[in-house]
Amino acid sequence: MKILVILGHPDNESYNAALAGAYARGAKGSGHEVREIRVADLKFDPILHKGYREVQELEPDLKKCQEDIRWAEHVVFVFPTWWASFPALFKGFIDRVILPGFAFKFRRNSPVPERLLRGRSARLITTMGGPSLVYTLLWFSPGVNALKKAFLALCGVSPVRVTRIDRMSSASPQRLTAWIKKVEELGQRGG
Repeated sequence: MKILVILGHPDNESYNAALAGAYARGAKGSGHEVREIRVADLKFDPILHKGYREVQELEPDLKKCQEDIRWAEHVVFVFPTWWASFPALFKGFIDRVILPGFAFKFRRNSPVPERLLRGRSARLITTMGGPSLVYTLLWFSPGVNALKKAFLALCGVSPVRVTRIDRMSSASPQRLTAWIKKVEELGQRGG
């Protein structure tokens, strides 16, 4: 399987970076083809200045990211949940890369666009300081839902599986190590 791992954390020394590395390591170890994107390393303007009213030229790094997404059969997004959503840089990446004509195409007289990324699956791996139950039951998972139900579903990516790693602020070193192992195993399975 062709797997693309996208690290959405702005710090390449973060626990999220370790999780992304573990997934990639597991996938490579099982014979999957793996490409990686670290949003923090990209040179791009994260602001979609005119929305879709005007075409904003893509920087070379973003053109390469679109090539990698086209190439992939399975896309893994690793990101922290901050204030119930995701980091601004990661949102800017999505705004600039997931564009009409690439990921979806508006259709006349239809509220549903043509889904140009069909045939791909995804996994979201997110960390959070608080308990996952609060995020899910009280706040209705806004960041995860934005990625899963709006962006990915709109573009035709399905199925989308979610791994939530919660209570990071009180996690023991043993628990953090156990999650690295679990995420590496996910990579081995390619799911």
